Amino acid sequence: MVEKARGELAKRLGRNIMRWRKSLGLTQDQLALQVEVEPETISRFERGVTLPSLPTLARLAEVLGATITQLLEEKAPPPFSGAEKIAAWLAPLSKQDQSFVLDIMARLCARYGESCKRQ
Repeated sequence: MVEKARGELAKRLGRNIMRWRKSLGLTQDQLALQVEVEPETISRFERGVTLPSLPTLARLAEVLGATITQLLEEKAPPPFSGAEKIAAWLAPLSKQDQSFVLDIMARLCARYGESCKRQ
């Protein structure tokens, strides 16, 4: 009975980790890098093969922008805004690289904003 409940919990948690990760546009490798585990570990979590330790679960929730409760819920995660996706992509970068990417994005937005105004 306990093993069955554990297996169901592992599968539900795995589905939710995958949904949150995909909603943010992250690969397993990118998530693993941010959580500081091996990519295969993320794969095992998502397949429901193994459960993360509590500290790892807390780190997963933090990186995914979720709470532990949300990762354990049976309902699907909410859709993410573009800003939330960009924040997730920027998170593993150094401060210098984040500034560089943000500068490029600002220039692109200014460029395309101007071209839209001219049309």
